[in-house]
Amino acid sequence: MNAAAQPVIEARGLVKDFGKTRALDGLNLSVAQGAVHGLLGPNGAGKSTTLRILLGLIRPTSGTSRVFGLDPWAEPVAVHRDVAYVPGDVSLWPNLSGGEVIDLLTGLRGGADEKLRRDLIEEFEFDPRKKARTYSKGNRQKVALIAAFARPARLYLLDEPSAGLDPVMDAVFRRQIARVTRESATILLSSHILSEVEQLCDRVTIIRSGTAVETGTLGELRHLQRTHFRVTGLADPARLAAMPGTHRVSIAGSAAEFDADPGDLGAVLAGIAEPGISGLSVAPPSLESLFLRHYGDGNGGQRTGNGKDSSERTDSGVL
Repeated sequence: MNAAAQPVIEARGLVKDFGKTRALDGLNLSVAQGAVHGLLGPNGAGKSTTLRILLGLIRPTSGTSRVFGLDPWAEPVAVHRDVAYVPGDVSLWPNLSGGEVIDLLTGLRGGADEKLRRDLIEEFEFDPRKKARTYSKGNRQKVALIAAFARPARLYLLDEPSAGLDPVMDAVFRRQIARVTRESATILLSSHILSEVEQLCDRVTIIRSGTAVETGTLGELRHLQRTHFRVTGLADPARLAAMPGTHRVSIAGSAAEFDADPGDLGAVLAGIAEPGISGLSVAPPSLESLFLRHYGDGNGGQRTGNGKDSSERTDSGVL
């Protein structure tokens, strides 16, 4: 494989055990140069553990990981030189000001671009003079984001990066993602927020119980999923439940909502056509439908990104 084609991140068969708990169970992951790759799954799925292995902060029980072709456990200094990291749970030195923390973190990678640092502080509406102990969760997140974006990096590892940000600051964060993408940086973004991944990422890997269960571009993943219909003005909406190709039928008066498989769309459209229909809306397949496919249970319940399971291990350190 030549250097141009070599993935920025390549993980094969990653296993990580914490005592009797298996956080990763044979995870495979490949991230190409310049990609914005989403690592999607609920808390406890193994996303943070994966990022910490890629940073060389913990050693896998078995399997291999490469960042820029290097083993991050064996050569962490060389890897960290070109990596910017935002943890999911940001803790700061309480007696340092926010500006001092930013300078310390960027100094580890060679120092900030001063103009970029000033612009980021202004855009994130951040006061760098206050002591870190006074910051809210959102302001602590801003410190990590400003430090990550204030010096160009080849690779950005972002673990739940928008946690604690209000909608205005979240928009600022997304603009910074667009900026570094234009500069050909590679981004691996871990999240359980479906809308965030859908808007920012061009490729997604879904993790369940430490294993990659689905990976591909958004177009490839959507192709596999069901289309959502809402029809109003039906004379007998209950008949949709017995129609081949319909799933998760919900009825309210003369209205019905349901999902349809890609291969059944023609038959379903023909089947719902009748005089008196007053409205029809069709939504394309979303990441949510794919997510529920892997995390929903047989009784219609679901695992959500807000829930944690007994296998979750929280790794929070000081920044």
